[in-house]
Amino acid sequence: MKRAAACLLSVMLCGAMSALAADAPANFAGTWKLDTARGENLGMMSALQQTVMITQSRDALVLRETSDFQGQKSEREVRYDLTGAPVTNPGPMGGKAETVARWEGDRLVVTSTAEGSVAGTKSVRTETRSLSSDGRTMTVESVRGAGKPVIMVYGKIG
Repeated sequence: MKRAAACLLSVMLCGAMSALAADAPANFAGTWKLDTARGENLGMMSALQQTVMITQSRDALVLRETSDFQGQKSEREVRYDLTGAPVTNPGPMGGKAETVARWEGDRLVVTSTAEGSVAGTKSVRTETRSLSSDGRTMTVESVRGAGKPVIMVYGKIG
């Protein structure tokens, strides 16, 4: 009887560990280089050269972006609170955006709300970040409203 109970407990623990591992958030830490040839709907952004260095802890994800767009170099730091608290960050085109990050399984979904181009309006963008099974490719799908998603693909370089 004790042996059967021990076996049952062992099976239950293995199942619980497997479930926890399956729901573990992805680890995006590392240095990533944008591969525009693999992206979709990039438009003018296909001329963008970008490297992103990401650090990640249990509660925060920090992106340090270095970009070159047709000779114009820029740097930007973006912080996400992984507990779901709102954070004010610089927008990609200037201005400020309130960002809220949440996990959906192993995907990080960030909603950014900024002032719209028309006075008194808001612009909402949803960005979903995911990793390939080998952890060497990061895909970022960004969509505003019902528009076509912009898909940016990064290769891990460090």
